[in-house]
Amino acid sequence: MLRNFAGFACVLACANSLAQNSAEVLQLERVQIIGTTPLPGSGVAASKIPANVQVYSGRDVLRQRNGNLTEFLEQNVTGLSVNAAQGNPYQPDINVRGFTASPLLGTPQGLSVFLDGMRINEPFGDAVNWDLIPQSAIASIQVIPGSNPAFGLNTLGGAIALYTKSGAREYPGGPGGSITISGGSFGRRTLAFETGGQSGQWDWFLTGNNAIERGWAQHNSSRVRQLFAKFGWHDNDTDLDLTLSGANNVLQGTQTIPLSFDDPRQAYTYPDENRNQAGLVSVKASRALSAELVLSGNAYVRQYTSHSLSSNVNPGFSAADPVQATNDRQLIDQRSDGFGLQLGHNGVLLGWPNKLSLGASIDQGRTHFTHTAQDATFAPDRGSVGISSEAAVTDANSTTRYLGAYLSDSLDLAQSWTLTLAGRFNRADVSIADRSGAAPDLNGSHHFTRFNPAVGLNFNPGGALTIYASYNEGMRAPTAIELSCADPNAPCQLPNSFISDPALKPVISRTIELGARGQIERDTTWSAAVFRTDLRDDLQFVSSNGVSVNAGYFQNVGATRRQGIEVGGSTRVGPVALTLHYSFIDATYQAAFAENSPNNSSADTNGAIAVRSGDRISSVPRHSFKLRAETNPAPGWSVAANLLIAGSVYARGDENNVDRYGRVPGFGALNVDSRYQVNSGLQVFARVNNLFDRRYANFGTLGDNLFTGPSQSFDPTNPRAEQFRGYAAPRGAWIGLQYSLR
Repeated sequence: MLRNFAGFACVLACANSLAQNSAEVLQLERVQIIGTTPLPGSGVAASKIPANVQVYSGRDVLRQRNGNLTEFLEQNVTGLSVNAAQGNPYQPDINVRGFTASPLLGTPQGLSVFLDGMRINEPFGDAVNWDLIPQSAIASIQVIPGSNPAFGLNTLGGAIALYTKSGAREYPGGPGGSITISGGSFGRRTLAFETGGQSGQWDWFLTGNNAIERGWAQHNSSRVRQLFAKFGWHDNDTDLDLTLSGANNVLQGTQTIPLSFDDPRQAYTYPDENRNQAGLVSVKASRALSAELVLSGNAYVRQYTSHSLSSNVNPGFSAADPVQATNDRQLIDQRSDGFGLQLGHNGVLLGWPNKLSLGASIDQGRTHFTHTAQDATFAPDRGSVGISSEAAVTDANSTTRYLGAYLSDSLDLAQSWTLTLAGRFNRADVSIADRSGAAPDLNGSHHFTRFNPAVGLNFNPGGALTIYASYNEGMRAPTAIELSCADPNAPCQLPNSFISDPALKPVISRTIELGARGQIERDTTWSAAVFRTDLRDDLQFVSSNGVSVNAGYFQNVGATRRQGIEVGGSTRVGPVALTLHYSFIDATYQAAFAENSPNNSSADTNGAIAVRSGDRISSVPRHSFKLRAETNPAPGWSVAANLLIAGSVYARGDENNVDRYGRVPGFGALNVDSRYQVNSGLQVFARVNNLFDRRYANFGTLGDNLFTGPSQSFDPTNPRAEQFRGYAAPRGAWIGLQYSLR
């Protein structure tokens, strides 16, 4: 796990009662200290960090009252976009600078996500299950772009570091808590609570929530249950935390639907359901050995189980194969654990003040995967009905082991100059074993090693201006799911089928970033960055025929590039507080390759398309603009609005950018939120998403539409190649109450 612990930049906020604890030097109220690792033990002033780090507090999340964490990220973070590939609000893809953290197996992952220093990308496929993260437990969010090696394996475009609340921070004056209820559109009903406190050297925090909704579309209901608890003990030299967390969720999705379907609330086929369960136990400890040395470490055990059912069209339907569909059931039973140790030194090196961190980590994952398939037929409403017993398709185990050793050092060369050096040696071992005895070609072991360096330089001519430059490298090792689906002659419906595993190369990233940030008077801050990330041997999920977004295979496609600019700022104009974010991301292939995309209108007779150097990568909007305005028309009353504008994107399967359906159009959406503090204990809040009820999509893929008969009934004799789109939700409104006891 402790490759998890190497974060190049994180900001932790803590109550004043902990400010004297030398074992938790990062946790200082109102002092923005950037950690060179997520583990406590060293801290660097924000002005000395060579990256465009974005930081949001739990109070920021609470004020906006979003339905889930990913909604908040979409509305507020520069360079971050979301797509609705799975049609469920709790399971979107998150993209930062053109790199993805997705719950969908089959999406190449390029971001690492951390919770209290633990990397929560799943060992099986590196996926991120956003529905397992309790929004009510979040104390701070840090979005750290770039390929900095301190985050360990599989961080190509950046990391998202989440930190959770504690009783000492939230309720330093004594026990307290709150109960929150809300309800509104799409049958959504939520109940949440939290409580915490501090007594002497002990503190505790507990939160839980239950959210139920029928969904904005047909067959995309959700039930999300999450529970989180943290117990802590500290004195002047020691800090110890025990964390327990669990989730039990049922999520249905609507898939993407063809352009010829006039109602985005329809499902292409159903059912598509995921039942996700997870449990986590973790321990974090730190000890100040002296005024200059802090020893810290943590360990965790996590159990994750996913039962999924998906309905799929049989692309080989014919007189010889009259089966219309299959119902595919998959089980992912996964256990992961890890631990790490870090020594932080804050002193003088060769006459220069420096803050040095040295650490090592190990993360392990063991996954049992099974897949069964059932022949099915389609009902008139496109629901799949089983017509046979289930047959075993795959029964396999996979194991992963990630080892890492790292260092990160911040050297003050002079009063205005800071040099940052970092590096990490990584080793990844991935093994796959067939349990059925029927697929011996599945067996294989793979090993990947590399040392990744980083260097940065900051110039601070005054307290209101920082100028920086950085270069860093990272590596993403192919995952078990990618290694098991790499044959173009036998495409997979991930994670439905495993096949033999042709060798894949690791992806190497190199990022250069130049930037500046500053403050003008008290209420105005600004930041700007220019970046370029070049990937060698990039891994792409290459679509094959069919309509599923997860049908195809993985291959190394050579070089790709993400480059662009980011601009952000905040100010106050009279009574209105304004925050603005703009990003331009140019994501392109830098090497030519052939892709199998038979539903692309430019495909040859073999179904192949030619992707050229300079063609744009799908699903990455070039332009995005975000504006939040907030005002207080009366004491205790706040009214705010978030405007989101995003540019068009190319559909998956249109990697050569010439399909006749063109791009998925850009969009603009306005969300509003308000809260009123009735008295010291009672708050009323409301939120409206997509105020003007705009119909828009943020994801597309090419496929064969086999429902071309009357009322979109099954007609395999007249398939039509179309662009399928993933739509955002229509207008929705919710109102709620929060009652607090302090």
